[in-house]
Amino acid sequence: MMKLGVIGAGGRMGRALVRAIDANPGTVLAAATERAQSDVLGADAGTLAGLAPLGVAVTEGASAFAGCDAVLDFTVPATSAELAAALAEMGVAHVIGTTGFDAATDAAIAKCAARIPIVKSGNMSLGVNLLAALVRQAARALPDADIEVVEMHHRRKVDAPSGTALLLGEAAAEGRGIALKDHAVTAREGQTGPREAGTIGFATLRGGTVIGEHEVILALDQERITLGHIAEDRGVFANGAVAAALWVRGRPPGLYSMTDVLGLGGSAADAGGQPAG
Repeated sequence: MMKLGVIGAGGRMGRALVRAIDANPGTVLAAATERAQSDVLGADAGTLAGLAPLGVAVTEGASAFAGCDAVLDFTVPATSAELAAALAEMGVAHVIGTTGFDAATDAAIAKCAARIPIVKSGNMSLGVNLLAALVRQAARALPDADIEVVEMHHRRKVDAPSGTALLLGEAAAEGRGIALKDHAVTAREGQTGPREAGTIGFATLRGGTVIGEHEVILALDQERITLGHIAEDRGVFANGAVAAALWVRGRPPGLYSMTDVLGLGGSAADAGGQPAG
């Protein structure tokens, strides 16, 4: 049995991770943590997730993960970077589904990956990573198409564009052989002038309880191709994270992506977050 830890175990995603670990016959929850001021400290992580008690109390501090084989992390960039450093000291693998990284936090993660295996992705679902492979192929096959990425998430999401939108934008840029950071248009307002050829646009929508919807539009003269994905439950991300943890066990240090986990090809850019990062 692979011993897994969950940081942020009291949140919606943390509880989904606990359920996914419990449902997988090859994994067991070994540690669960929350921030120091959380009102769920001391509670049983299984009970919080709607399961029977698992005998794992929610505690605080990265030291709780010392006995784990890997830790699943869907938090915020600064927390992920701090955790990566702590896990590197312990020799514990790190699976990161956090989004919104900037150049500094991306660099901090990459530095830790020289010491431990880290799987980092803007989206952990199988469907999204298959979509990214299709986007890469379509962008390569249609060099004259205008590419727009449209995403919608719940009202509480704090980063934009989403990590998944950026993952898809990176896939499109790879298909074109260009750097996304040099061609991304993340906002339009006022008299923008005609669309600049070769750019990759992003549109961000927020509202309600939408878990995640993404479309990549490739617009040509007289026709459009639309490739998309709808997440209906956070369980798809949690299941992907558990699969990533099982895959990374025994791997040498390095920064891996879900394309590595799923054997889909592509590049390290799929590790996602803000383009850096």
